[in-house]
Amino acid sequence: QVQLVESGGGLVQAGGSLRLSCAASGSIFSINTMGWYRQAPGKQRELVAIVTSGGSTHYADSVKGRFTISRDNAKNTVYLQMNSLKPEDTAVYYCKAEITLWGDHWGQGTQVTVSS
Repeated sequence: QVQLVESGGGLVQAGGSLRLSCAASGSIFSINTMGWYRQAPGKQRELVAIVTSGGSTHYADSVKGRFTISRDNAKNTVYLQMNSLKPEDTAVYYCKAEITLWGDHWGQGTQVTVSS
């Protein structure tokens, strides 16, 4: 069984920063792509950023230059450094991991609120 646990969300003023973490635990042989998604009230869940096992990254246009995704393979952990936050970044942020043999797993979500 595999579990993803997120942390680091909270309330921040516009222009501020937050760092999200997501740690995978359980029967893990290897993890392929890891990523962050977000869902704002009344909107569909959308991709924020992903990072492959080799370190290649991809970002949504709306966060390019402000957010940085990284991972620590030894710790099965993915991070999202969010700088210059805007009110429109307010959402529940979810991590996702593509785990070998077990498929896609999602975290429980962490709330990020950016006040203007």
